[in-house]
Amino acid sequence: MNAELHLRASRFNAFPVNDYNQYVAGHAAATPYHRSAWLQATEQAYGHTGWVISAHQNETLCGILPLVEVKPPIGTSSLVTLPFCDLGGALADNADIRQRLISEAKTLTKTNRIKILEIREGGVAHSIDKDASGDQNKQSASALPGNTKVRMLCDLPENSEALFKSYKPKLRSQIRKAEKNGLRAELRTEADAVDLFYEVFAQNMRRLGSPVHSLRWFQELKAAYGEHMLIGIVFQADKPVGAGIVLLGGKEACIPWASTLEEFNRLAPNMLLYWTLLSHVCDLGYTRFDFGRSTLDEGTYRFKKQWGAQPYELIWSEYPAGKLNLPRADSNSSGASVASRLRPLIENIWRRLPLSFANWLGPKLRRYITL
Repeated sequence: MNAELHLRASRFNAFPVNDYNQYVAGHAAATPYHRSAWLQATEQAYGHTGWVISAHQNETLCGILPLVEVKPPIGTSSLVTLPFCDLGGALADNADIRQRLISEAKTLTKTNRIKILEIREGGVAHSIDKDASGDQNKQSASALPGNTKVRMLCDLPENSEALFKSYKPKLRSQIRKAEKNGLRAELRTEADAVDLFYEVFAQNMRRLGSPVHSLRWFQELKAAYGEHMLIGIVFQADKPVGAGIVLLGGKEACIPWASTLEEFNRLAPNMLLYWTLLSHVCDLGYTRFDFGRSTLDEGTYRFKKQWGAQPYELIWSEYPAGKLNLPRADSNSSGASVASRLRPLIENIWRRLPLSFANWLGPKLRRYITL
């Protein structure tokens, strides 16, 4: 078979998009991030070059690896699959083709004089036995380092009624609390809903001390994903106090961004936001919900777990100069120590910036931060 297998590295804008999307739609391991829309939005909003490594057998597409070339004005350039999200690795008909795709990506890094290739993929569940007791699950988690990043996935039942019944009484009461507090939620699909989302999201990012994505990034995502991008908004009266984005693909829905305004958190807008999005995609027939990346046992991990999400592996592999960079066992290296000391200071400074200035400066930095 290898003699008949041909691999190509193509600019995304030159690759047949219908062939690409058709292959993604038919692959069991595909995520909403794999859709061509993510590559399209990345090029349109930030000007990063998209690439597709493809495998063909007798001219039939049998594997793809989407990549984005990120060239900061200062620092190391990288080739990432995919930036700004948790995963978007190779999709292939078999393991051999997958390895060939990665090898071809290494060749592309050398050709384009790129320093680092980063492959982001998902793995198996950390808790294999779903019937294990709480103590057994805890033992499984305790075997991992405390700073382990995991992907939180939840299987969805046949409809929202069954989903609501699966929740513990405390969670159901928190959802009702938000409604009793006078909050209401709406699902929007029109393009101008992006502005309402961004109003909440930008304020929350400044509060967290983190550079914000540009408004254009979300506008381009909406233009590219179309009806496969849902926007949930929680209102108090006419004021948006919570917002989230859900992307759809295959039978999976994912939520890459969700935010609430801190001063309204006592009213539980996040509970109403997540329930509105979860119940909607469940009734649409989606069977899995990706809550996104969390650090094991931290606050967001516990928040997602109460909705039924379970931790799965996130496998991020770096290939500097084409060689696999194995994770260091010593997490207390001098570089990590310096970064950990500087981060709180930088975040504190960012929180003090005027919102308009943070929204102007943030996207200029965020476009080169691939996490």
